[in-house]
Amino acid sequence: MAGNSFGQAFRITTAGESHGPAYVVIIDGVPPGIELSVDELTVDLDRRRPGQSKIVSQRDEADVPEILSGLFEGRTTGTSLAILVRNKDQRSRDYEDIKHVYRPGHADYSYDAKYGFRDYRGGGRSSARETTVRVAAGVVAKKLIAGAFGGHVVGYVKQVGEIVAEVPDPEAVTLQQVEKLPDGQPNIVRCPDPAAAAKMVALIESLRAQGDSIGGAAEVVASHIPAGLGEPVFDKIKADLGKALFSLPAVLGVEYGIGFGCVTLRGSRNNDPFRPGETQGAGGRPAVTTETNRHGGMLGGITSGRPLVLRAAVKPTSSLPIEQETVDDQGRPTTIRTKGRHDPCLLPRFVPMAEAMVAIVLADHWLRWKAQCK
Repeated sequence: MAGNSFGQAFRITTAGESHGPAYVVIIDGVPPGIELSVDELTVDLDRRRPGQSKIVSQRDEADVPEILSGLFEGRTTGTSLAILVRNKDQRSRDYEDIKHVYRPGHADYSYDAKYGFRDYRGGGRSSARETTVRVAAGVVAKKLIAGAFGGHVVGYVKQVGEIVAEVPDPEAVTLQQVEKLPDGQPNIVRCPDPAAAAKMVALIESLRAQGDSIGGAAEVVASHIPAGLGEPVFDKIKADLGKALFSLPAVLGVEYGIGFGCVTLRGSRNNDPFRPGETQGAGGRPAVTTETNRHGGMLGGITSGRPLVLRAAVKPTSSLPIEQETVDDQGRPTTIRTKGRHDPCLLPRFVPMAEAMVAIVLADHWLRWKAQCK
């Protein structure tokens, strides 16, 4: 009822607040025997953590994970896997001035309306810092799907403001392209189009200097996904993926495949013609594929065997140092300037969060398919 868990066969439960001592995730349903180490968890946590570049929040968190249970001699045991990430660089004093004031764009008022009480320090439970442990769980899910069927998930920044990356073949984008520029330097905006990436960085730096922020869109591609994953009606895999991405902070829109582009097409142009394929589906059916992938890898809420291609629209950061109009918790008009260390654009750190949630859904539906159909 409290909404802190996600998934069925592969199920995560998180706890923690932005200015509390730590975050923790408990993962149920992890098969035994999967090799796992702190170093493997740290790779994606480093991609998510603050302070990694000049265009993200400068909160100084190492985000070193601690595996509390479910692991023995470097392998998962099949019992609940618990992972903890401690908070070490909270500056709660930055929020004292706004304890009775509602920040525009934040959950301050809605939390008060629901609970009659809220943790005003950095947003408490609504803080995006909660995603640290989701990313850790995503590492486990990525290993599960890679070992089970060669599944691979990679995300990248597709758009910042009006700057749109040219990505002619989403399935071909590699993690190396997302993380490194052609000259070997870090790709701090995580856009695989180097020319667009440079423009994005310049725009973000300009808006940060003005005390403002900018939104954009991330694209996530899941490759080598067998046909047959997903459930009819309420647990369509597209529905679970939508919920997974919408559960992330700041997401205002989700689409897959051609998405809203379908509204201008005739059915004859929107359909993807079938043809013989090379790999069988999860249920061992004859190999079939489609010439195009306007359907984004999902038909009837079940995977088709083509790559899953999803996009999430992410709003501009709500916390701004410039003055904004608002009200206090008594409804009296006032103004606010938000202190603290905030991202001028959420997209670069959003990428590993989105990857994690897509991988978690795929791991869950793979295990559900095995339980029912194999």
